[in-house]
Amino acid sequence: MQDDTSLFGLTGRKVLIIGGGQGMGEATARFVARAGADVALVDIVAERAEAVAAVVTGLGRRGIPVVGDVLDDAQISRIVAEADRKLGGIDAMVSIVGAAAWGSLLDTTAEVWDQQLHLNLRYFFLTCQAVAKSMIARGTAGRIVGIASVDGQRASPMRGAYGAAKAGLISLVQTMAVEWAPHNIRVNAIAPGHIVTPRLYDTPQRSEGYANSLLPARRRGTTEDIGKAALFLVSDLASYVNGTTLDVDGGQMAANLFPRGFPGSNS
Repeated sequence: MQDDTSLFGLTGRKVLIIGGGQGMGEATARFVARAGADVALVDIVAERAEAVAAVVTGLGRRGIPVVGDVLDDAQISRIVAEADRKLGGIDAMVSIVGAAAWGSLLDTTAEVWDQQLHLNLRYFFLTCQAVAKSMIARGTAGRIVGIASVDGQRASPMRGAYGAAKAGLISLVQTMAVEWAPHNIRVNAIAPGHIVTPRLYDTPQRSEGYANSLLPARRRGTTEDIGKAALFLVSDLASYVNGTTLDVDGGQMAANLFPRGFPGSNS
């Protein structure tokens, strides 16, 4: 009987996770390691990267911490080169960095606008560019996954700059997929809905009320839900998936629902 891990085609592969020290990045690291991949974890906090690297090692794969800040343009080439060298190449990258600033468009300053585009789009472009060049130089098939958002596919009230940046990421993923397909590099995105992450300010009452009143799945997503989707997209199971944004939102987009009851909303 075939070993289930062989279905993924990740045994011995090398995966770089940007923002791998917690949340969605940590979950993704655990899933790709269980599928047989070695993993480099990039985080600005050494202790977080080291802790997740230890988890990967405990799963029988190489876990390599890389400390750096991809929001600093000058560090990106060094981060990618270090991960490439320590892993012995990069076969796949999952990039999980970003956050939303709350506020109406009338109150959004130029500084906040620029910060949101940098945090959610600019670094992603520069990091993908560096990784793709590395993959092309090695002549390896590559897989790149970015984190978009349902807010990039519809109106995003009170998060306008964030939504615009994520819409830009979705468009960028499509263009990268087309331009880099001749180099055998696939590029896709995941669009999370409302996911419970370490950064989320919440209460049990708010969580239950939100899920029961708004989400068809009757629960909010977990970091594991995103990790599983990332595993799929970097694996051979998605070998003919390119330029796609995969909604992981419990049916939120299908139901055309906006989040309510959170700071900055109108309810």
